[in-house]
Amino acid sequence: MSRGELLELPAAVDLETGNRALGLGRSKGYELAKRGQYPCKVLRLGNAYRVVTADLLALLGLAA
Repeated sequence: MSRGELLELPAAVDLETGNRALGLGRSKGYELAKRGQYPCKVLRLGNAYRVVTADLLALLGLAA
């Protein structure tokens, strides 16, 4: 993802988007989230995972 795309993300994104931003494959991203080892904060909402965008941007060095 480009810097511009990352900075336009909403407050939380789906795990697929977080994986893409971090260069993780689908299986690896879900495995890390399930084990609580995802590299940034992940919220579990029912069956869905949401990645907190502020933490994702901080991890990537793009925090505002």
